[in-house]
Amino acid sequence: MLRFGLFGTGHWAAETHAAALTAHPKAQLAGIWGRDHDKTEALAQRYGVPAFDDVDALIDAADAVAVALPPDIQADIAVQAAIAGKHLLLDKPLALSLPDAERVVSATARAGVASLVFFTNRFHANVAGFLTATAAAGGWYGARATMYASIFEPGNPYGASPWRRERGALWDIGPHALSIIVPVLGRVTQVAALDGPRDTVHLLLAHATGATSTLSLTLNAAPAARAFDFVFYGENGVERVPSGDGTAVQALSLALDQLVEDVDSGARNNLCDVRFGREVVAVLDAAEAARRQSRTVRLPG
Repeated sequence: MLRFGLFGTGHWAAETHAAALTAHPKAQLAGIWGRDHDKTEALAQRYGVPAFDDVDALIDAADAVAVALPPDIQADIAVQAAIAGKHLLLDKPLALSLPDAERVVSATARAGVASLVFFTNRFHANVAGFLTATAAAGGWYGARATMYASIFEPGNPYGASPWRRERGALWDIGPHALSIIVPVLGRVTQVAALDGPRDTVHLLLAHATGATSTLSLTLNAAPAARAFDFVFYGENGVERVPSGDGTAVQALSLALDQLVEDVDSGARNNLCDVRFGREVVAVLDAAEAARRQSRTVRLPG
């Protein structure tokens, strides 16, 4: 049984992380820490676990940490937990800067702990199966991703998030798009970017395989224009990525299966570990530079 300390008290922490950790047969929710004392107490009481007011104390009380906090706060806690020898269940994006992502990767490697960055769509069983089969088929030379979300409507639990308002779709849902495209087309080597109406960002990516892809992303689509669509083009035709066939809690449960297996086996080769999280941050960072400088940016490596 792997004891998890949960960091965060928002909607995602309460309705996804805490729910999945409580229900998982090989995980135990050891306690909760949050930046708001009252919310921490309320969520801890709801799930029948201790509320912590000290980060170190919760890290010490757990075998692993689950972080559902803004990415800049997540990075510091992840480093702290890794140094203490705790395994990591993190959210996307790994961090809001490449240096912070590098710090997490370095701390994780030095400590030898297991890590997983939760990209929701990658952990729907039918999507994961599709990506494995599609990557194995090969011959893909292009992809198109459209993610037009509309989170600023009344009642949306993510619309007031300061970091989402500041960083927009590129950093919030861009990681989801990359988590689908990169496993099939390979590592991103070049990025060009252009802004559009309603806070849309359009990316043109070159991949190490020679393929190219386009991503169109916004958090501020007109409600009637919301869309979620991924299409691959190749020598054998056209393949559309299926919609996830489960809930976010079920997806996180599958992610927990993989993390627990990595911990038990000692393996450190999870495809969605912090190294992949850093790779995604590198693409997002390059896209920011491409937008700002109106040029194509090459990624190192």
